Amino acid sequence: MPPLRTLLALPLALALLALTPAATSLPVAPATDALLPLLVARGGAPAAALLSSGPSGVRYAQAGEGIARADHFRAGSVTKTFVATVVLQLAAERRLALSDTVERHLPGLVRGAGNDGRALTLRSLLTHTSGLYDFSADTRGTVPVTPLQAVRIALTHPPAGRGRFSYSNTNYVLLGLVVDRVTGRSYAAEAERRIIAPLGLTGTSFPGSRTSLPSPHGRDYAADGTDVTELDPRVAGAAGELVTTLADLDRFYTALLGGELLPPRRLREMLDTRAAHGAYGMGLFPERLPCGVTVWGHNGRISGSYVRTAATVDGRRVLTFRVNTDAIADPGLEPRLLAAEFCAGRP
Repeated sequence: MPPLRTLLALPLALALLALTPAATSLPVAPATDALLPLLVARGGAPAAALLSSGPSGVRYAQAGEGIARADHFRAGSVTKTFVATVVLQLAAERRLALSDTVERHLPGLVRGAGNDGRALTLRSLLTHTSGLYDFSADTRGTVPVTPLQAVRIALTHPPAGRGRFSYSNTNYVLLGLVVDRVTGRSYAAEAERRIIAPLGLTGTSFPGSRTSLPSPHGRDYAADGTDVTELDPRVAGAAGELVTTLADLDRFYTALLGGELLPPRRLREMLDTRAAHGAYGMGLFPERLPCGVTVWGHNGRISGSYVRTAATVDGRRVLTFRVNTDAIADPGLEPRLLAAEFCAGRP
């Protein structure tokens, strides 16, 4: 993870931070909110928004035009946290084991170019240590594919080094197929039954092949300015299909890290980064901030949308921010936002 032009940016920041009384009760905007306009001015985004939740309440801020608090948007790889949660719930129910081979659940599927599902475990998929090639490197996230097509694309390439952390969307496409095989229902149906409905995430869905976003929503733009609001989610599938809202993501990560969705042992496994040498747990990754706080969450990038959620390990404080384009042009802005949110008041 993936000079402040004060005289030019200050008038813009002051105008954009004129929040309504409903958005915040603080007399002065927090440092996080003051950085938000930079995602537009320096980050290349048409608009940006954030929602922070914690013991002090809920705070919303936005910058730019065409974005709103209640908007539905595509969450990309944040989908992986949902899929990993379902897999770990199934492990807690003893319907599968993380030490199971891929071959056990998907016999004969992962074979070719040196790849062998008999040598890969579900744990290696969850932690991105399988070495399987990322199919989206070939499709560039623009070509709709079925799960089997995605796997076949990956299997035309040799493994990238089994046992080493190598982020690959193919891992989570396979996990989606495992959930299908174990439960007899799609990963989307299982996530709806196990996570979305119990938590009341009314703005969250797995759209399948539906190209439109639910209302309300704004417009989404590729890096070159092309409107890509209409998108076939099969470009990502179980690795990045999710549609959601700021409030729903805050609620989900609060519940997950707060122990509402997994028993303690399984949550500890989810947060264990040893297999990925500190880079990734299972559907979550840590980021240590300059003040010493480590936050947990995931980012999501899909054509026209970038989102990041980060939370304290107990889930008591969580921040989700998004932009309505593919990426943030200035990569230094994201860690600055997280530090401003979670390090405030610390030495």
